[in-house]
Amino acid sequence: MRELSAREAAALVGSRDSLGVPLGPGQPPAFLTALGERERFEDLQVFGALLVAPYALFTRPGVRLRSGFFGPVERALAAAGHAIEFVPADFRRFARVARELAPRVMATAATPPDAQGWCSLALHAGATVDELRRCGRDPARVLVVEALPRLPRTLGLPPQHPHALHVSEIDVLVPSDRDPIELPESPPSEVERAIARHAARFIPDGATLQTGIGGVPDAIAMLLAEGPGGDYGVHSEMYTTGLMRLDRAGKVSNARKGIHPGLSIVTFAMGTRELYDWLGGPGRERVRFLPVDQVNDPAIASRCNALVSINGALAVDLFGQIAADALEGREHSGIGGHEDFVTGAAFSEGGRSLICLPSTAQVRGARVSRIVAALAPGSCVTTPRHQVDVVVTEYGAAELAGRSVRERREALRAVAHPDFRAALE
Repeated sequence: MRELSAREAAALVGSRDSLGVPLGPGQPPAFLTALGERERFEDLQVFGALLVAPYALFTRPGVRLRSGFFGPVERALAAAGHAIEFVPADFRRFARVARELAPRVMATAATPPDAQGWCSLALHAGATVDELRRCGRDPARVLVVEALPRLPRTLGLPPQHPHALHVSEIDVLVPSDRDPIELPESPPSEVERAIARHAARFIPDGATLQTGIGGVPDAIAMLLAEGPGGDYGVHSEMYTTGLMRLDRAGKVSNARKGIHPGLSIVTFAMGTRELYDWLGGPGRERVRFLPVDQVNDPAIASRCNALVSINGALAVDLFGQIAADALEGREHSGIGGHEDFVTGAAFSEGGRSLICLPSTAQVRGARVSRIVAALAPGSCVTTPRHQVDVVVTEYGAAELAGRSVRERREALRAVAHPDFRAALE
């Protein structure tokens, strides 16, 4: 292992090369910043997802990002005409995609080595763990680890899933003073609170929770934390500040979840500094990070007791088809674990799948219905109609599973905004 500065490590990437980085909080900030100081590349292909900062690298001539999940940064870069391409696949399949692409350079954020030489992968296990290790074993490839001291030292389930890299596996260690990316909390809106109240009636005591990102999942976690129920479990792609607050309220025991009893199982975390301090402190033994194929696999998730998946959508048509990532030819986010957790909940004993969304949105200054007669041309179905269980808006819950096409239309119209129901009829 060599210890290099971010600029020295960036110099190891060729003008014509390939680079792989993890999703979101696993990205190495100083290393990517140093790469962006170079003005031009011949052909640098970068494989990643959910950029957490507008790195100059992705504005440079000759650089192409293949992203598995768009966030605000990818959307802005694509709108500005830079070479940002979306790779359609659910999160679980990206482990295979990473293996097939086999970027010559792999780079990740991690904690500094402990006394035994282990660097915890901190906030991200995801789809890159195996490829990081394969890269480290291959003398023709380069594994770069950027060591951020303020990352929490989190745990996996050793020996099979240690959630850490040993210095003997690492080619280049980059000491860094950067802070990990944070997601600030914001109070839920009245619409989000109303959606949370309708969703909460589908969450029994002892349920296992999977929540996505955003105001609605946080509002649901807040409502459950303040409510009389409890004994919940967590088996979730993402661990959030809201789930931490639910645990700290004494509502999470993981005693009845069926698999990994006593432990909340996740594949990445993103939230506030308070969350990161908790994950590296009191929550360290309670929350464990596993690779995405161990978290998002419907066959594994369905073994959880009463798995309740809580996810969002951009639009829902009257057949019950869910567009959660792309509308009218424009990629807004990605597929992630959407369909995997809808499926896993469907086959969990007592499980329910909730698709939660406000009934309207503002588009180019006009209010539009998000319950639509038909998806607009160029929109993509993220989760097909036959997988969908419950659609929740601030006006109620439309239960679709087992309903006829006619009954689905009626149930969905009933939870649309009143101003649009006549047009939908």
